[in-house]
Amino acid sequence: MKPNIHPKYFHDAKVFVGGQLVGTVGSTKPELHLDVWSGNHPFYTGEQRIVDTEGQVDRFYKKLQARQQYLEDKEARDTARTSPDRPITDLDLGKRATEALAKAEITTVGQIMDLLVKGEAAVLAIEGFGRKSLSDMKKRLRGFGYELPEAAEEIVV
Repeated sequence: MKPNIHPKYFHDAKVFVGGQLVGTVGSTKPELHLDVWSGNHPFYTGEQRIVDTEGQVDRFYKKLQARQQYLEDKEARDTARTSPDRPITDLDLGKRATEALAKAEITTVGQIMDLLVKGEAAVLAIEGFGRKSLSDMKKRLRGFGYELPEAAEEIVV
């Protein structure tokens, strides 16, 4: 080592935490005053707490809560979108097809789905409701996210 360039080394430097002597270590200073050491650090004492000096934990929890709210809202929208209580008028089938369904006292998508379970012939039996209206109705139902029954997928000639 070069002489006169290194600081003086204290082999028994005293360590104080909160004004209380907790031990000695080797240091370039005769006394060390600390706020935290292994005897009072939450990690070592089992009292682990999150120290949030910049609000990062709060921001994270807000983002987590916003995500949960978004998922709940999306599920509610999807449920409302495929509700069997949706009026037939929302399908925009045209005046003639809508009036034919109204005349047959079919006013909701749920009633149409019940008819489709019986097959296309049950829907085509409605007076004034033809194949074009049926195909348009199926397209619109699929567009809204409804799953058509298997009987509705079979084409009856």
